[in-house]
Amino acid sequence: MSVRNRILVLVSAVAVLAAIGVASVLHASARAERRDQVQAGGPRVTSGTVTLTGSGRMVFRNMAWGPHRDELTSVPADDPGGARTASGVKCLRFDAASGVGVCLQAVHGPVSDTYRAVILDARLRTVHRYDVPGIPSRARVSPTGHFAAWTAFVGGDSYAGTNFSTRAAIVDTRSGELIPSLEDFRIVKDGRPYRAADANFWGVTFAADDRTFYATLATGGSTYLVRGDLRTRTVTALRTNVECPSLSPDGTRIAYKKRVEGLPKDAPWHLYVLDLRTMKETALAEPRSVDDQVVWRDGRTLVYALPGDYGADLYTVPADGSGAPRRIASAALSAAFPK
Repeated sequence: MSVRNRILVLVSAVAVLAAIGVASVLHASARAERRDQVQAGGPRVTSGTVTLTGSGRMVFRNMAWGPHRDELTSVPADDPGGARTASGVKCLRFDAASGVGVCLQAVHGPVSDTYRAVILDARLRTVHRYDVPGIPSRARVSPTGHFAAWTAFVGGDSYAGTNFSTRAAIVDTRSGELIPSLEDFRIVKDGRPYRAADANFWGVTFAADDRTFYATLATGGSTYLVRGDLRTRTVTALRTNVECPSLSPDGTRIAYKKRVEGLPKDAPWHLYVLDLRTMKETALAEPRSVDDQVVWRDGRTLVYALPGDYGADLYTVPADGSGAPRRIASAALSAAFPK
């Protein structure tokens, strides 16, 4: 091939790549514009006042396309598919209890996004703000509102087959004191002190005593349910193959996702509930793989998210293994039931 022909081939290739790039940008721009338009046939969303006090409300991240996408919205808990009141506060992940909320946010920069955790009061005003070292994944507030926790994906060891590790932090919402990583806690495994460079934590859930918490520890290729003590800065491994625990309101049971042999690698989890007194686990009636930290609606019902047409939908399933899953809200994520 002559030099002239090589140059023509190169110029043609560059032109094709440029055209593809322009088309991709225009497609992404058009999709972003559509997201700002009200979703046809979607839920009705209007601006209003959202608070984290009282009972009988469900607060969650609105995923419906339109001007209120990603905002915290509120609906009656007994009518979760009804009209939504939007707060104007945007969160990627959210949880609330006792008039305190934790909101994990993206901060959009000219080159890349950064992330932060914001502690909110009952009127959604910022009380504390913290940098988050990676992409937010989980958020939880203790029943008393005294503590909040979040998990982020960060660069490092592998987690779920990716080149990421996790970082779990806990903050005292009253004093503002931050524990930036549970990796600084002393680990007890098989009755002995345990140390490993690959230890990762995620999915914190709190007991009502403002001292005890549960979380997932990953190390040596396995995951463990751990019970933590905020006073002694210690975590103790209790059981293998537990991820994203969620403690029941009475503190006697933990709902979680568990890897099940035979399921696809990209959808390996099934939901279970563990009785902490007997250590008996019960498989729940949701047949699909759930990659979420479930929320207890009450002592009988669990709420969780599954992928949907507009990002995610919320479902419920009984906590005793009976019944069947039921979708309660479309285009919704990170449900909380403030009390």
